[in-house]
Amino acid sequence: MEHFQRAEDILLTLLESVHAREPRFLVDYARNLEAFEFALCASEDAVTLEIPLRIDGDALRVLACQSRDTPGRHPSELNTCCLGVSSPGTDLEDWTGAVDVMEHGGGAGCLLPGKILQHLKELLVSAIVHCQRLFLLQPGDISAENLREDAMELSLLIRGSWKTIRFDIVPVVRRQQKPLQLQRRRSDRGFPEGSLRKATEEAHFVPASPHCWRSSTHLPILKLLRGVDTLRGPRLDSLRLLDQLRDQDWGGQAGKGSLTFNHLKMVLLWSTELFPSPEDWQDLEGSVYRLLVILLRCLATQHLPHFLNPEENLFQGAGPDLATIYQRVESFAWDPQRFLRFHFGLHGFNGSWQADPETRALLQLPNKDGSYWDTAYFDLLLSQFQVYRIQDSTRRSAVSQLLSKIRQEIPQQS
Repeated sequence: MEHFQRAEDILLTLLESVHAREPRFLVDYARNLEAFEFALCASEDAVTLEIPLRIDGDALRVLACQSRDTPGRHPSELNTCCLGVSSPGTDLEDWTGAVDVMEHGGGAGCLLPGKILQHLKELLVSAIVHCQRLFLLQPGDISAENLREDAMELSLLIRGSWKTIRFDIVPVVRRQQKPLQLQRRRSDRGFPEGSLRKATEEAHFVPASPHCWRSSTHLPILKLLRGVDTLRGPRLDSLRLLDQLRDQDWGGQAGKGSLTFNHLKMVLLWSTELFPSPEDWQDLEGSVYRLLVILLRCLATQHLPHFLNPEENLFQGAGPDLATIYQRVESFAWDPQRFLRFHFGLHGFNGSWQADPETRALLQLPNKDGSYWDTAYFDLLLSQFQVYRIQDSTRRSAVSQLLSKIRQEIPQQS
């Protein structure tokens, strides 16, 4: 964290210089969520840093993108849009220059994210030179060599003491919205009361293409994770442990593999909802396996629903190595001692790894009516790995009923 704070100080110095030249780009000093994520992530993935624009987002019109504007970079994103400036409003007149606006049907101007990115990039380069001349930055403190013309984020490498951290800078338009209402049983199930409302009361739009914006859930997800951190049990320890395994053993080095830290964050949020009882999170072993059974299910079906937008599959367009990652995660689930440097305490472990065909068949069951995405189904998987020690009679009864249903539907698995 000391390395992160030093790198953050350097970045804030740079952004203050940008703001002095262009007040339309604001400096947000509330960076606790980014520091929180950096502390969680065991790998060296980039830190996403949103730079808010000085604009009244509520005065903008959210318009559908034309087909030619749909970005090829986000095939799974269905939430792209244009942000229209229909009439002058608070701070909107600052953004109606020809540099930042395109014409969109009816004569309404729209903010061009590509132009805004280019403007911000030029300001960052100028600010680096300015700060170096004033000796506010030391040689080697910052590198802009990763700034690319076609990127939807501006990457800077900043040296925090001996450690170099990559920051992906993204301009963001913030807009108030009605808190998200999930079409599930209880939106706050497993989470602190009101946490979902607080996390989603503001919409964030970031560049998706030179002409289109997309809704970003980066900060809302971090806010939900911060809420999880207030709950009892080693939940975040489980997330960090799996991220270490992803980075070291599952082929996810430097965020380049098909399985990313963002995927694991989503798995933790699902496990928090699907396992809402404090009894599920009493020890590290049980906590890790609650993440593992959900991760294995998603890898087996190559379908990981976004926690806030369940219709979005975060594994869509992923690389062909998901099957290989599944095998590695499965290997860990059956024999964690092979991967860990401490005793994990798996009850019933007999010293040899052997995949269970019945468990593998359960993981690959087609999910037609949603019956294989609930607590009973994942409780059944926990029992297969011999880590199901829940005493709740209602949950145990639900597992028995589900198992009977599965054996009736698929007799050969009985």
